Amino acid sequence: MTTLTRPVSQTRSFTTVFLIEMWERFGFYGMQVLMVTFMMKKLGFVDIRANLVWGAAAALIYATPAIGGWVGDKLLGTRRTMLMGATILALGYGMLWIPTDTASVTYLSLGVIVVGNGFFKPNAGNLVRKIYEGDETRIDSAFTIYYMAVNIGSMISMTATPWIRNYIGALYGDDLGWHTAFGVCSIGLVLGLINYSLMSRTLSHIGSPSDQRPIDVKRLGAVLLGALATVFIAAFILQSETVARLCVYGAGIVILCIFVHLIRSSQPSERAGLTAALVLTVQTIFFFIFYAQMATSLNLFAQRNVDLSFDIFGFHLFNWIPEQYQNLNAIWIVLLSPVLVFIYNSLGRLGKDPSVAVKFAWGFAAVALGFFMYGVGANWAVNGQVSSWVMIWGYGLYSLGELLVSGLGLAMIARYVPERMGGFMMGAYYVAVGISQYLGSVVANIAHIPDNITDPVQSLNIYTHLFNILGFVGIGCTVVAVLILPLMNKLSATHSDAAYQPLTAAHGEEFETP
Repeated sequence: MTTLTRPVSQTRSFTTVFLIEMWERFGFYGMQVLMVTFMMKKLGFVDIRANLVWGAAAALIYATPAIGGWVGDKLLGTRRTMLMGATILALGYGMLWIPTDTASVTYLSLGVIVVGNGFFKPNAGNLVRKIYEGDETRIDSAFTIYYMAVNIGSMISMTATPWIRNYIGALYGDDLGWHTAFGVCSIGLVLGLINYSLMSRTLSHIGSPSDQRPIDVKRLGAVLLGALATVFIAAFILQSETVARLCVYGAGIVILCIFVHLIRSSQPSERAGLTAALVLTVQTIFFFIFYAQMATSLNLFAQRNVDLSFDIFGFHLFNWIPEQYQNLNAIWIVLLSPVLVFIYNSLGRLGKDPSVAVKFAWGFAAVALGFFMYGVGANWAVNGQVSSWVMIWGYGLYSLGELLVSGLGLAMIARYVPERMGGFMMGAYYVAVGISQYLGSVVANIAHIPDNITDPVQSLNIYTHLFNILGFVGIGCTVVAVLILPLMNKLSATHSDAAYQPLTAAHGEEFETP
């Protein structure tokens, strides 16, 4: 095949994907930051139900990209599927804009968002990989910048949508405030789509083979019918706690059985790597149980038990809206990412870069300290409210743990899994993460606040009880991670000697920060 001169630079092609990803994350996190509170304050859900509905939605949001990536690669094309996903997401957020507080509309809207996310997420990441295919010297930095798009979009929206809700609500009524905030998420996606249409030429040479062929109307129709069915299936799962629980636990059993089958049926040279991948996937599931607290228990803790005033040395700086504390995660990710990159590079030059298993152990230790921070802060609470600075440092440790564990998840799968199983195992990994999101909402319900408790002093004890439990579980995960290091080193050494070519490392994971 004759090599053609690319009509545009890699940087311009990358910028097109970067910008639509930024707007997509703007919409998603703008919605996520409000959803649990919306279900409690506008739909009348108790905290247990709101947590579980969001946990089930998060599980579905993580699971559907496994299907969306296949649709992009094999049926419609990577570019087309990404664009379709962004359009469906704009529709889903637009449905939340409808001024009604009916639970069925919320379930259907979340179902549309689940489908849109499934089409968008894997294909946006695949486009970045295709842009820099064969250019290993630049792909690491490209994915680092791409990961920043996640946090830029989320930082803006997690700050903006709670403020918009309060501002519009004060002027035109509480109902309009909530739905306008959700509407802004839809507007963000529309802006992203407009920008994409203006820059789409920069991606005309990038994509899967299906992108270069005319649209197969029958295939498109079948995909859209499947998507519509999935919306209603997702809505049905969300409205029933029993169905959601059965689906999540059933998926967990299936994933475990598949792992066991693959290990047993694999070649002897492959088993060490697959076993290491299974062990690290189980550890990742535990981490995401901690991660799920951001939108659930930590969010509700900020509603009831955090002094919203930021003060230093007696001087008042500013106030935050309770939901905006979730923004601390993105802020810390932006601040800590370059520090970790510097540390990794420095250790790498000395030949002492720690293994993934060691970084997982460090990550769990950081998460444990983060949750203990809230319990320690409660000792200096005034009238049942802890200082905003406790939230800042707690989120800082929690986010450090995220970078050490979650940020290495896909790289771990890529390192240890044979290439012929790579696509399937990536999908299985996402489903496993989705399962842990639901389990995280179950754990969050340990801090259920009964209706008759309105005193912050009482609710503070309930929340800190949960956070201390999570801190001790984090210590347990750290101890286990340290104890299995010899096993992981042995598996890794055996895997390194195997006579097959591993997958190219997957760089960064843009869901983080689900």
